Amino acid sequence: MRDPSQDPCRSWMAAGPPGDVRGGRAAAGSCRGLIRIAVPSGTRHRSVPTVPKIRPHPLAHDVHAGTFHMNQSRIASVETHLLWVPTRQAIRREMERALIHAWSEVEVTIVELESGVIGTGETIQNYTWGRSVDHQAVVGGNPFELMWQDRLGAGLQMALLDAAGKEAGVPVSRLLGEPCRTHCPVSHWGHDMPPELYRQEALWAIEHGYTSMKIKTRPWFDVVETLDLISDATPDTFEIDTDWNDFLLSAPRAIPVLRHLEDRFSKMALVEGPIPAADSSGNKAIRCAIACPVAHHYSDELALRIDHGGCDGYVMAGGVSAVMRGGHAAAAYGQPFFLQMVGTGLTAALAAHIGSVLSHAQWPAITCTGIYEHDLLTDSLEVRHGLVTVPDGPGLGVDLDREALSRFKARGDEIDLPPRIVTYRQPDGLTVHFANNSHNSSAVWAFFRRGTLPVLMPGVTTTMVDVGDDPELVELHRRVSAAGYLIESG
Repeated sequence: MRDPSQDPCRSWMAAGPPGDVRGGRAAAGSCRGLIRIAVPSGTRHRSVPTVPKIRPHPLAHDVHAGTFHMNQSRIASVETHLLWVPTRQAIRREMERALIHAWSEVEVTIVELESGVIGTGETIQNYTWGRSVDHQAVVGGNPFELMWQDRLGAGLQMALLDAAGKEAGVPVSRLLGEPCRTHCPVSHWGHDMPPELYRQEALWAIEHGYTSMKIKTRPWFDVVETLDLISDATPDTFEIDTDWNDFLLSAPRAIPVLRHLEDRFSKMALVEGPIPAADSSGNKAIRCAIACPVAHHYSDELALRIDHGGCDGYVMAGGVSAVMRGGHAAAAYGQPFFLQMVGTGLTAALAAHIGSVLSHAQWPAITCTGIYEHDLLTDSLEVRHGLVTVPDGPGLGVDLDREALSRFKARGDEIDLPPRIVTYRQPDGLTVHFANNSHNSSAVWAFFRRGTLPVLMPGVTTTMVDVGDDPELVELHRRVSAAGYLIESG
């Protein structure tokens, strides 16, 4: 197999140590981005603190003295609590428009071992790589034997890792491997929303210690105005990662858009999913045309096609075993990635432990913790200078706020929303109405996937109104629901 470092579109990897590369500006030449170089500190570059050598953890038990026997550890009981943890009030209506409010349904899993040790985990029920189905099946089992099984689902696996770490007296990171960093980069996240609200979210991010944020760049909002407002509101060192979810559709459409944006906005630091990952030639053309690194969701198939030059790095998500395998595979090819593990403070803690042992988890992790009203922890994980300190206590190293279990107990009807109309408008008066929401299963996504309208248009807006008892809105909602969408000329 050809050495991936010899790919001319990836030669930037040889310019500096793996921990110091996030992707840089393109060198001059007829093919922009053909040669990539590491850039000086402070210029679209994030250095991650590393630890050259890790001593045995001071809390570790003396196994040889017989104080801890891994093979004797057993699970005594498992209990679950279904919560509804609201998104922050400032963004709640926009989260409802995209059905992200459904991420508020959180199942907390609590595992107790026969030793009395308690482990805690969580599953974001409507955005997870795997729900936990049969919790009681693990009772009587050994947490050290079960904790690597992704099939158990997110919350149960997390609780087993937490319990196993506490039983052994070591942080979860020491169960996963040898840490290479004590602090992990992390980014704020916001789903698609109007430009002004994105500006406010950027200010919130800065106030809470973040130095970057990932935004959803959608054809139904004004991306140029969004980047303008965020750029004007943030320090020069702030970075903006753009997630297109394939809405640029093809390389011929994507390249002029991305060139224009990166030339205008120096804070645009990463391009995720500009077009479908399966379009190898299109993605390679994009990489050679722009300076920003291009990322796609990791898959074994994509990694095997690395010589096609389709991306600079990955989005790493899934169960702990899958993420660890993917992280080691990315390291073997010298490609950075960011962890995408969505949840409250419990998930954020697990992401920090995983990020601390995977050498190429160099891009800021996405945990989405900042969208929630509460992180379910007694003491929140503090973000400073865009970094979160990896907890060094046993297990996850964080404590569940038990009061939150009753405070946020789910009623069962919170996910329901009233009938609504989502309306897209262009400056020239063209209007498109959709029913209810702009979730990825909605008519909004299907309509814009067809490429009928431009992938980028300054001045476009998208609004949402409640139908209520207004006869005209009731009739419009009926027509739009039946047709999927309704186009009106201005």
